[in-house]
Amino acid sequence: MPGERLTAEDRRRIAEGLAAGLTYAEIARRLGRSRSTVTREIARNGGPHGYRAARAQHATSWRARRRKSAPHATAPAAARDREAPTVREFEERFAVMMTETGMAPMTARVFAALFISEGGSLTATELVQRLQVSPATISHAVRWLEQRELVTREREARRVRYIVDAEVWYRAWAASTRSMARWAAAARQGAEIFGTDTPTGDRLHTTGRFFELLGHDMAQAAEHWRQALSTRRRR
Repeated sequence: MPGERLTAEDRRRIAEGLAAGLTYAEIARRLGRSRSTVTREIARNGGPHGYRAARAQHATSWRARRRKSAPHATAPAAARDREAPTVREFEERFAVMMTETGMAPMTARVFAALFISEGGSLTATELVQRLQVSPATISHAVRWLEQRELVTREREARRVRYIVDAEVWYRAWAASTRSMARWAAAARQGAEIFGTDTPTGDRLHTTGRFFELLGHDMAQAAEHWRQALSTRRRR
């Protein structure tokens, strides 16, 4: 079983496992598959809330037919390279990595598609076509990414283009630094209310110091990166 393609029965059992609230690891164990296989399957077919066995089976068959019928021999080299299995496989692995480190599966797929696109940007319509999901699904994923400053948007006439640029990690890191400051301020306020001579107050005081120092170090790291990026661009 391991290493073989998922069957329609496998997909039915994955859908049942999701409906029952099982973890990806438990579903994988019951199927005798690796967790990464299950995670990738769910991520590319609607995520944990949108996964449907029949639709996933149909989409997989459609992708297989498209690969077989693609005119590889006559297609321009650049087009062939963009559709090469290694590129698609990397996009899927990249999304799986982000899912396993805490990002929602569909959000990870959207970010991966944007990140590895040639220009670092795609329109909403292009994302819908590329990922075979609804516009509402794309909108929900992008909203999460925008809130964390991982993606920006530009309007092109009647279209919206989503963008990942070279400073994405600086902005995301800076946003995280601001979150650390909020944690530190809230914890300090709590410590004052409870008093640092109480167990609760001491715990809050320690928490505040942790986030204060962490935020300070993160701010320094962000500035270091900004300067390094600026130097590289000048060169």
